[in-house]
Amino acid sequence: MSERTLVLIKPDGVDRGLTGEILRRVEAKGYRIAELKQLSASEDQLAAHYAEHQGKPFYQPLVDFMLSGPVVAAVVEGDEVIKGFRSLAGQTDPTVAAPGTIRGDLGRDWGEKVQKNLVHGSDSVESAEREISIWF
Repeated sequence: MSERTLVLIKPDGVDRGLTGEILRRVEAKGYRIAELKQLSASEDQLAAHYAEHQGKPFYQPLVDFMLSGPVVAAVVEGDEVIKGFRSLAGQTDPTVAAPGTIRGDLGRDWGEKVQKNLVHGSDSVESAEREISIWF
């Protein structure tokens, strides 16, 4: 069953020049990039995207991080792409993410308040639909 998911390359990935490598891995996995753009996120977009985290201690540092530089947003399509991209991305904490994953190979802990882990991928069909509508 073909699905669509939102992939965000976060400011740390863009700043470190990893956009091409991350997109290469997505395409090498056999997924199709249906839409792609680079933009500076707005506070309204981030409030909508991270709505479930509002009020949590990490919310404002996360928003500040996401406002710190451009992001690349992609709509990615393929069979079971939601589960597949999340596996490709690796565990949220780059320190323990498995080698071979985006976060395991390219990410690390920078000792800052917010975890800079390069990418975001939707976690369900419902989240993907909601998140795609925020960014595209």
